[in-house]
Amino acid sequence: VQLQASGGGLVQPGGSLRLSCAASGFIFSRNALGWYRQAPGKQREWVAGITSSGSTNYADSVKGRFTISRDNAKNTVDLQMNSLKPEDTAVYYCKVSMWGLDYWGQGTQVTVSS
Repeated sequence: VQLQASGGGLVQPGGSLRLSCAASGFIFSRNALGWYRQAPGKQREWVAGITSSGSTNYADSVKGRFTISRDNAKNTVDLQMNSLKPEDTAVYYCKVSMWGLDYWGQGTQVTVSS
């Protein structure tokens, strides 16, 4: 199982970024996936999730600003982030859970700063 996250960077408050996670090594279309983030000095927290059927859920802190989506043909899960705030600064990770195990991508840094 491999998850490769990309798309992070430096953006000003109010700006947008789109993260993408490319997956391989498992049957992508049959699994739910999630995005998590970890800010310096804080615990990793769940941000958004999408089921195999495309149902989505979001943390209250990002609801209305972030959108998770998946492309089963490309084996990718994306996170569109709008109206970014400095408190969104973190390393963002994608995750899939299978057979009782969690598989994580390597993370991509998002920095929101003027």
